[in-house]
Amino acid sequence: MRNKKSVMLLAATFALSATVLGACGSNNGNNGGTNAEATQSPAAESQSPAASADAGAVDTSEELKIKMLMVGGKPVDYDAVFAEINKKLKEKVNATIDAEFLDWADWTQKYPLKFAANEDFDIAYTANWAFYNDQALKGGFMELTGDMLSKFMPQTMKAMPAVAWEQSKVNGKQFMVPNNNPEVTDKAVLIREDLRKKYNLEPVNSPETYAAYLKAVAANEKGINGFNAKGADGWKWHELDQILLEQANDFNLVDYSMPLAYKLDDPTGKVFNIYDTPEFKSLLAYYKDLADNGAWSKNIVSNKNDVWQDIKAGKTASYAQNLGTVAMNLAELKREQPDVELAIADLTPNSKKIAAISTQNGFAIHATSKKAERSLMVLDLLQNDKEIHDLFMYGIAGTNYEPVGDDKFNALPGTPNYTGFSNWGSNSPLNRKDASYPAEADAIAADWEKKVYHFKLETFVFNDANVKNEVANVGNVMLRYAIPLEYGLIKDIDKGQADLIAQLKAAGIEKVQKELQSQIDAFLANQ
Repeated sequence: MRNKKSVMLLAATFALSATVLGACGSNNGNNGGTNAEATQSPAAESQSPAASADAGAVDTSEELKIKMLMVGGKPVDYDAVFAEINKKLKEKVNATIDAEFLDWADWTQKYPLKFAANEDFDIAYTANWAFYNDQALKGGFMELTGDMLSKFMPQTMKAMPAVAWEQSKVNGKQFMVPNNNPEVTDKAVLIREDLRKKYNLEPVNSPETYAAYLKAVAANEKGINGFNAKGADGWKWHELDQILLEQANDFNLVDYSMPLAYKLDDPTGKVFNIYDTPEFKSLLAYYKDLADNGAWSKNIVSNKNDVWQDIKAGKTASYAQNLGTVAMNLAELKREQPDVELAIADLTPNSKKIAAISTQNGFAIHATSKKAERSLMVLDLLQNDKEIHDLFMYGIAGTNYEPVGDDKFNALPGTPNYTGFSNWGSNSPLNRKDASYPAEADAIAADWEKKVYHFKLETFVFNDANVKNEVANVGNVMLRYAIPLEYGLIKDIDKGQADLIAQLKAAGIEKVQKELQSQIDAFLANQ
């Protein structure tokens, strides 16, 4: 969906800098209604020379080991890279990092359990798609005051726009150190352009031309899935839904744990069940047709394979991802398999585009950490110290990447050994851009930037405290009924849709919708 997996796969850490926009926004946030320059927050007000002086007076005489919780698979070169990072951190703030990685296959299950069990860690990656609001409201994250940020993160205070702090507040309080590098959150699809040309198909630029491509692959290429997704990772949506349900109709889902949405251009913010719309009904027929024509495996809902690796292995002919990721996929395969031609397809070129707000990526301090001050100092360096930032984001120069000037890099054979995890929580203006970043991706990004749409509910966040049980029940229904329905495994889609809606009502979705609408109404009334 719009925010989940927007930077989840191979080389996504590098791709974010390619889609920087002048403004940022998203479907999860807390204050304000547009991306106009924010009034200064307490944190922003402290951006002064005094902040740096205070930070210099911090007592770092005791060496501390900072435990860090990351999302994504442990990179092959973790030990070597973090050994270098830790040398620099020890020199500068007398601290080292010990990172734990929650693999993509089950991170959504393990992440909240770490907090529920109050395990011992200090820093956690978080995002609006990765439990930020949930844990902030539950007390899982420590509140970060303006004084703390001024004293322990002077470089971040100087570099971070005031609006980024405002966007990342929950109920008026700061719990995250957000990334400082906004991006468009829309998705595109990556296709085998050589196969499209082989069968003399029209360019893929719409749902209809994409369907023709998938059917041609299914009919003629044995052993290749036209489309694939990691259906068994606990995600509650078809992986094409962000494109074909949200983007195509200018809908915006409030929270991906429930099917409640509103129209981007509706000033009243009227909420509706997206499963109970003509658009969803039509999409089900589209999906069912593709499934019946073999566009994807009948076992897709249990697939745990890395889809990009399946594309590289010639087993899959397309998948959906954010623009930065598919661009880097294209560049990678061009280097490794120049005989295979890929292309990026925008299936909704005329839709309104949404830019991520600062909570798209970031880091938070565990509420029970006893090393919060030093943890903030470490985060300050990861985001703003050029040498440490390069190590954290790209690995060891000459091994994992080749620096090109101060702001670009070339990939090396060792590049895949340090990718695919959530170091992008430290995205900043210091990010490098792949020198081979495809021109076609830059062109798409430039076009999307012109279409970024700002809306009144851009920074709204839903507080589910009053309906937590109902939200959990709704989520279970989505996994049990919606996923097989959307992937075409239910023979009678009309009955399947009716069963889904009935089960959602039994789970309490009407109570959730009423609570959500009341919060949206109050949010809009205060603007």
